[in-house]
Amino acid sequence: MSATIVLVHGAWHGAWCWDPVAAVLRHRGYDVVALDLPGHGSDPGPFQDLHGDANSVRSALETIDGEVVLVGHSYGGAVVTEAGTHPAVARLVYLAAFCIDEHESCAAALHDDPEAAAISHAGRPDLGDVIVLADDGTCTLTREGAAECLYNDCDPTSTEWALDRIGAQPMVNLTQSPAVAAWRTQPSTYVVCEDDQTVHPELQTLLARRCEQVERWPLDHSPFLSDPDRVAAMLTALAERQSGSSVT
Repeated sequence: MSATIVLVHGAWHGAWCWDPVAAVLRHRGYDVVALDLPGHGSDPGPFQDLHGDANSVRSALETIDGEVVLVGHSYGGAVVTEAGTHPAVARLVYLAAFCIDEHESCAAALHDDPEAAAISHAGRPDLGDVIVLADDGTCTLTREGAAECLYNDCDPTSTEWALDRIGAQPMVNLTQSPAVAAWRTQPSTYVVCEDDQTVHPELQTLLARRCEQVERWPLDHSPFLSDPDRVAAMLTALAERQSGSSVT
């Protein structure tokens, strides 16, 4: 029996963003669970902070038999960093994600780390320029800015499909630090997306040094839409590696 693949989305997204990848995985016979963090996608809410998001993932892991490959995209990397100490987790996967430490946050990784701050963003859009703040402590993205920053390698149909679904994100989550760093004790894989216009590839390279395995893909911030087959192929290989078996 291969490991179950659990998918955790990033900011402004929901489980829906994994639909193309999940479809490929299920067609190949793998067990896959795509989660809505509280208040996102189809979850009625309310929103939770980073720790509440991590607790929701841990609660979902309690319902799964056997080993898990736990995948986090973007902000979801911070969530799986805290949730990933659950005993069911056999491997963490960071997909253009924030593989951060107990004293770091997503925002700090982008702006405060001396090495990260030295990275030139010349020629790349600045996500901060397309964030729209709300009075309730959440933020959204402009439609044009989201297309430019998140989906620059996606086809127009996929981009419009995603833009119709992205929602609000609590700002506080992006400024909090995980209570624990699961990558210190768990096997981990980092995927650096080299055409990413949101999390600079050089910053991803710095974060990836914390993982035991690193892959580099010539893709944007949303490979689950721009190349779902590549994402599914990597995850099936990891699921089989953890179980020592394959699905026929």
